[in-house]
Amino acid sequence: MNLSFTKMHGLGNDFVVFDAINQKVKLSTGQIKVIADRHLGIGCDQVLIVEAPHSIKTDFYYRIFNADGAEVKQCGNGARCFASFVWSTGLSDKEILHVGTISGDIHLRQEDDGQVRVNMGMPVLEPDRIPFAAAAQSNLYNIEVGDESLKIAAISMGNPHAVLQVASLADAQVEQLGPQLGNHPRFPERTNVGFMLVRDRQHIDLRVYERGVGETLACGTGACAAVVAGQLNNLLDNQVKVSLPGGNLVISWGGIETPVWMSGPTTHVFEGKITL
Repeated sequence: MNLSFTKMHGLGNDFVVFDAINQKVKLSTGQIKVIADRHLGIGCDQVLIVEAPHSIKTDFYYRIFNADGAEVKQCGNGARCFASFVWSTGLSDKEILHVGTISGDIHLRQEDDGQVRVNMGMPVLEPDRIPFAAAAQSNLYNIEVGDESLKIAAISMGNPHAVLQVASLADAQVEQLGPQLGNHPRFPERTNVGFMLVRDRQHIDLRVYERGVGETLACGTGACAAVVAGQLNNLLDNQVKVSLPGGNLVISWGGIETPVWMSGPTTHVFEGKITL
């Protein structure tokens, strides 16, 4: 199977994008792992597949696979790259795209400055829907990790996130606590883990350990989850600059029962073909 692809990234969170409208794309878990492998394949955090719409209410359907081959429900940086790919390749000239995913529909808008603004939907806070094992919903939960008791926020933005406030990102033990929290039994589907440093009410620094990937240079849904967690705990305002290792995103949230909006850049790296 010979497939055309485009390599893209959003703030260093990188993707291999396949157009499944103009070519047949049916990838096995093993093939996705090879594509994502930075030594044996193309190399990426996630593989994105652009499909024809599954509903008359949407323009496209969007699938996301982590580097370990597992299909996931949402990826914010991937959504922006998806939209940029669709516009740049001429698959659509609509200013606003309505796109179906396995976690629901998302809406993407092309901004005048070339950035992409994404309606990421409403955050899910109910523990059983995240999913997260808890007796009752709370803005913060105590969770045992080894000999430590940590306080985290648990939120889903189409995929689960644990958000941990830290005093220093350099000392946050991301490589140790990331997999410990990410594979914690209270998260039955595993979770992404965000380490958040609050600079002020309109600016945070963030590192994210993504399930099935490891630490990435940027995570859009992680940025959304961190801002929601900060607002719920009265640490942040409605619009927040999120500084990640790969660059900055702007996240806006009006509060309970309203969607989270994310704005940020995308970059086309190169195009090519791969034989699988």
